[in-house]
Amino acid sequence: MTTTTSQPEVLRYTAFSSDPAGGNRAGVVLDASALDDGDMLAVAAELGYSESAFLTAPPEGLGGEEGRAYTIRFFSPKAEVPFCGHATVAAALALAERLGPGPLVFATPAGTVPVDVTQDGDTLRATLTSVEPHLEDVTDADLAEALAALDWPATDLDPAFPPRIAFAGARHLVLAAATRARLAGLAYDFERLETLMHRLDLTTVQLVWRESPSLFHVRDPFPVGGVVEDPATGAAAAAFGGYARELGLVPEDAVLTLRQGEDLGRPGELTVTLRAGDPRVRVSGTGTRIG
Repeated sequence: MTTTTSQPEVLRYTAFSSDPAGGNRAGVVLDASALDDGDMLAVAAELGYSESAFLTAPPEGLGGEEGRAYTIRFFSPKAEVPFCGHATVAAALALAERLGPGPLVFATPAGTVPVDVTQDGDTLRATLTSVEPHLEDVTDADLAEALAALDWPATDLDPAFPPRIAFAGARHLVLAAATRARLAGLAYDFERLETLMHRLDLTTVQLVWRESPSLFHVRDPFPVGGVVEDPATGAAAAAFGGYARELGLVPEDAVLTLRQGEDLGRPGELTVTLRAGDPRVRVSGTGTRIG
């Protein structure tokens, strides 16, 4: 690291689970004002979590309550990413433990993301509101390459869920498995999928299986971040919520439950809320400090 002053305090949290052994871990630096890009990347690489969050003063005009608005950036062990849901939740929980529950506002590289933190007994819960989502088609050739990298036959896809690239702060290729067994059997070509993801500017591949009208199991390969699989992915959950609503797979008003991390031994739960008349997606979950 290039800084010569004292090292920043790096907090460690897990998001989307109240159990330190579940959910997705993130580093949080509440004051990254003395760090440059290389320093932040070095902290993220040393931690080895899928992403870490770095907070600095807010830009002019961001809004929000005094002392509850920030600029936030996200680094994986390999690169900066435009938006990360679980690290946003982790940062919000870390702030709430110091400032108390209530509204927060983050200026992210993808846009403004409000977060509301509530408290029920000893449990804090953070709900982020995404930037406006949108979908893109994926070409037949790119879909074939993704399936080849995953070693998934096309017949293992659920035809009710068309493959799309979904965005709600970051880009994710959504592919739906026809069975839970297909989703559980994940062993992919890391370098081949990473190459495709870089070409398509994807953050993760969002693999889903629908258990019931509102309950989904999901997995997220993340080779572009230097991680085989992300245990709980808030940005992908937001993108999936926009995807499911735009394609009419769920009602305009809906509350969806996404279970992730079970196949990794780090179970977590993400709640996705859709509201009629509001294109944005809300993703909420608990979390806890670790270490």
